[in-house]
Amino acid sequence: MIVFTIRSTLYLIYLRYSFIQNLEKIISNKNIVSLRSSITLIILVSLISACNPTKYVPQNESLLDEVRVTVNKEGIKKADLMPYIKQKPNKRIFGAKFHLGLYNLSDIDKEKWPHSWLRNIGEEPVIYDPYSTGKSVEQMRSYIASKGYFDSKVKDTVETANRKSKVFYNVDLKSPYIIRNIYYQFADTTIEKFFYFDSVNCLIERGKPYDVDVLQAERSRFERFIRDRGFYSFSGDHIYFNVDSTPGNRKVDIYYGVRKAMKLADGGKVTLVPHSIYRIRNIYIFPDFVPKDVLEGGEAYRESLDTTLVDGYYFITPNIRPHMKPDLIVQSLYLKPGTAFNVTNSEQSQSHLMSLKTFRLVNIFYNEITETDGKQGGNNWLDCTIQLTLLSQQSFRVEVEGTNSAGNLGGALNFIYQHKNLFRGAELFDLKLKGAYEALSQQDTIRSIQEYGVETSLRFPKFLLPFVKTEGFIKKYNPSTSLLAAYNYQNMPFYTRTMANATFGYTWNGNTYTTHIVNPVQFNLVNLLRIDPDFEARILSSSYLAYSYRDVMILGGSYSFIFNTQKIQRSHDYWFVRLNAETSGNILGLIGNLAKMNKTDGVYNILGQAFAQYVRADIDIRYNVILNDVSSIVYRGFAGAGIPYGNSRAIPFEKQYFGGGANGIRAWQVRTLGPGSYVPDQSKFLNQTADIKIEANAEYRFKLFWILEGAVFLDAGNIWSFNNDPTRPGSQFILKSFYRDLAVGTGAGLRFDLSFVRMRVDMGMKLRDPWITTGSRWIPLSRKYDFKDDFAFVIAIGYPF
Repeated sequence: MIVFTIRSTLYLIYLRYSFIQNLEKIISNKNIVSLRSSITLIILVSLISACNPTKYVPQNESLLDEVRVTVNKEGIKKADLMPYIKQKPNKRIFGAKFHLGLYNLSDIDKEKWPHSWLRNIGEEPVIYDPYSTGKSVEQMRSYIASKGYFDSKVKDTVETANRKSKVFYNVDLKSPYIIRNIYYQFADTTIEKFFYFDSVNCLIERGKPYDVDVLQAERSRFERFIRDRGFYSFSGDHIYFNVDSTPGNRKVDIYYGVRKAMKLADGGKVTLVPHSIYRIRNIYIFPDFVPKDVLEGGEAYRESLDTTLVDGYYFITPNIRPHMKPDLIVQSLYLKPGTAFNVTNSEQSQSHLMSLKTFRLVNIFYNEITETDGKQGGNNWLDCTIQLTLLSQQSFRVEVEGTNSAGNLGGALNFIYQHKNLFRGAELFDLKLKGAYEALSQQDTIRSIQEYGVETSLRFPKFLLPFVKTEGFIKKYNPSTSLLAAYNYQNMPFYTRTMANATFGYTWNGNTYTTHIVNPVQFNLVNLLRIDPDFEARILSSSYLAYSYRDVMILGGSYSFIFNTQKIQRSHDYWFVRLNAETSGNILGLIGNLAKMNKTDGVYNILGQAFAQYVRADIDIRYNVILNDVSSIVYRGFAGAGIPYGNSRAIPFEKQYFGGGANGIRAWQVRTLGPGSYVPDQSKFLNQTADIKIEANAEYRFKLFWILEGAVFLDAGNIWSFNNDPTRPGSQFILKSFYRDLAVGTGAGLRFDLSFVRMRVDMGMKLRDPWITTGSRWIPLSRKYDFKDDFAFVIAIGYPF
């Protein structure tokens, strides 16, 4: 044992010395190869250094090695107790304290680089602190008492060996205290009437366990309810709860009370008075509010303002035409003169105005009118002021960007013009001129794609529906109408084509988490200008491919539903679900049938162009599990199918699915997987597509150091054709046996977080190959690995999903 320890220590010293030498070479030679080698060396040495975690632990201290919480019964989750633990061990990746290993690589007595850098990107050892353990016990006791477990116990046990301490927190829960009765103490009879009117929504229930969080939630709920009824000066401080635990038998009584408002009477004496309802007297809107002009202009600026009354709202502007149409601003407001104050309406007005993406600042505030001026008919009055500061209306920019199409890297040069208020109604206009080049690498062959095009879009912050009033819908769902048009010229390795498309659609929010996108009109026109003779001969041998590569017109519509909880819970687990459905050619097919049009080669033609007829739907589900500050797991499932019918034998090439690549099953290069168990001619350029796709992925992500993040992943899935294709045997989807065609791959990767963009390098390794025709399709059980055929490297931008 002593000899082993000495050898390990000497080896670690050697690796640290080699690591420092490598870094010095990088600085002097700026050698990228050395940088890549040193990154690998850093990871290796850090893992080894983590094996000696007590290196910088003071002699009479111990390292906090592990913290564990046990709860004897259901009622309190372990995860709910973790935030109350003051000391947590050093972070782990795959069980190793990698970041502590980075810290231990440095020489703590040296401040020069790389020692200070290693300490900065690493994590210093967490020294066990008995005081923090005691505070953790106190806070956990307080938390479980707040959940009704008043007499439950929390004990800590510390085990120390080899200068490492393990802390065990044991939570002994008794039965929780139950709410027996709720007694109400309302000093204000008006508030009491409102409460009983809304008592069905009260969150506190008899027979439920006592819970402080429920009381706080009820306080917030009732405060908003009352303030939405015009009680401007009411707040949560007027609500109180008293708890009586003397009834016995583990029961408590809750006293729910509301205090009167305090008011200064004559002579400065404080008196208690009933809460008052406030109404909005006037609403003053400053649509072109510039804080700098107000501060610098002073009285002269205020005298230059002009007031205009529009639908009961006062618009105050300088003596120039307002940049924004007043009716659009009024349409976005939930506030009206003469109505009772409503805090929710104020918040929704602010949110709706910001969603126009035209204003940099939206400020809404109220001024209470003095009693002599404001008391009319027994009411109290408020004046509402809305200050709107505009963003810059027009912008030009030139973008040089990296592109990533399923792992094929390239670059693009874009000229972009944007106008955020084209017709003074918050219409967002975009114009993009684009030129792009992309390298297409496959089977040791590098080809290129050139693309040139123009894209334009116009978004209206409302529904453009004739003869339909949508004001109420606009206030509730914040819809928009979009017009898009684009024209692209693409020079591909085996063909050249042009694509023109136009889309008209609507977008609106269902609630906080959901978005709906409806495009009733989607028009695409694809024309093939050039095709390589050898490639043409190849596709003509397959009816599926022959129908895929042809001039085609697509006229149809689509619907998308998006559910996303990430915006609400950024630091918690979240879901993302996207459902897409589209159809094409039904109206044109109906016209062809009714008009009894003649068919050419078995299909209808409109203006000399065949049109596509199909239905297509897919679903993408992702679940992100946050494990700790440095690691997470992402699960993804995808399923989609496109079915041609009527005027089509195959869905258009642009709508077909493909497998492999940087965002799919990464052990296969893009478009080389499938369909099914079909084995293509690998001597030719592979571009496999099909009608059906099923895929599942799991990826474990973790932060390493500096800008580096790591990942390991597992991918499975394939693509299939819907109809039987004799030229591609094994490609058809068969429900009872499709699982036999599933491809499985695994691998690892690095991510480089550059702030403005995240670069990604992944290496995939095949585990199960549908191309294997004899024996097991699991490669480790059937044959030896071939580095050239069974491994794939992809360089991409952004996360795969």
